[in-house]
Amino acid sequence: MLKLYKYFILTLCVLIAGCNNLRDTVVKKLSDDKPYSTSVQKPTYPKIRTPKGADKLDLEVPLRCFVNWNTQPMISTIPYNLRAFDLVRNGNNDILPRFEVNGFSFDTMPAEKALLKLTKEADIKLVAKDAPYASISADNLRGELTEVIDVITDAAEIYYAYNASSKTLRISRKANFSLYVPQSRPILLAILDVLRGAGITEFTADFDDYTITFDADFELKNRISNLIGYFEENPILIAYDVRVFTLYPHNKQDVDWQSLFGTFNVDSVKSAKSGVLGRILTTSNDININSLDTFLGGMAKVVPIAEGKFIVPNQWFSRFDIGKCANTASVESHLSLLAKSSFEQGNKIFANITLEGKNGEITQFDIRNKLGENLLIIGIPNEIFGIDSPKSETIVFMVPRIIKTLKTTKHLENNM
Repeated sequence: MLKLYKYFILTLCVLIAGCNNLRDTVVKKLSDDKPYSTSVQKPTYPKIRTPKGADKLDLEVPLRCFVNWNTQPMISTIPYNLRAFDLVRNGNNDILPRFEVNGFSFDTMPAEKALLKLTKEADIKLVAKDAPYASISADNLRGELTEVIDVITDAAEIYYAYNASSKTLRISRKANFSLYVPQSRPILLAILDVLRGAGITEFTADFDDYTITFDADFELKNRISNLIGYFEENPILIAYDVRVFTLYPHNKQDVDWQSLFGTFNVDSVKSAKSGVLGRILTTSNDININSLDTFLGGMAKVVPIAEGKFIVPNQWFSRFDIGKCANTASVESHLSLLAKSSFEQGNKIFANITLEGKNGEITQFDIRNKLGENLLIIGIPNEIFGIDSPKSETIVFMVPRIIKTLKTTKHLENNM
């Protein structure tokens, strides 16, 4: 079936079992005496843990958990290099031997078994890291060995890497990638927030060379590739500066939010919308971080829990884990903000904002505000966290801003 490559002729006709639903195909493991290797599990140490001081080290905190409330431009522009985004697979992958494949066929076979059948004649050892994989079929595959292996692995949505010195082909569901992003910290934070908003939390960010490294299967790789493409075509970012407080009323009664109108002008509160729990207000900048602190200080003990910033690419979901920037180990530090935002005509921002705890969603709001208006979530009773006494509630103050990204071919220095 295999002979030394002399001429390049490629005629491919691949029949994929299940066509578009390979991932749903039920496949059985090969017998225990299968002639290929599987990965060896690393040892575990159940009674030994990394000390908390080392475990809590987070390079993201100095960038994310600082807000300059006195200098907040409503609209800013960040230039970035036109060719800045690059998704690169890590690790060595040597060139496969130059064999020609003539008429390789198989019917409804797990991909690892098909590859074993193909590589055995080429005297290549196969290592299947996390088999079994999807079952596929192929008829009369012809061409160079590399081309045929590419077709089989793409159809089964698996990756491969070849080691020429040991003549070993390793296949697995996941591969390690690095995403190189523009040398801009807001853009880097935006990508991190979007990954978290999509439920992707296992990655390593390098704030010196502006890379995000992660393991990905085919589905995750495609999602990140789509994010890159969308980001380049929609260069608007909505940034939110956030501060979270806990209020302990002096009289142990509810905070009298109606008294806002005795302190501020009537038109300082633009709208108030109720959620399943709590309410969200849109306010003028008369109600800012300083005036709000003064107003609340007359009725309650105000305890800052956390402050920081997160960034939402236009029409995407982003996630801000408040505990990352929390000053205390309080139960409120388990809160997260999930936002999907879009910048509309007339300098308006539409947002779906969800407040989540460790047990899931607490409340959510759909809200539209003008640029220059602030958001204030009030009335989240701390009973939701299991705290009945003393009486307290959590509030979230948010200032939306717009960041416009601009492609350029010029070399750029790091910018904040």
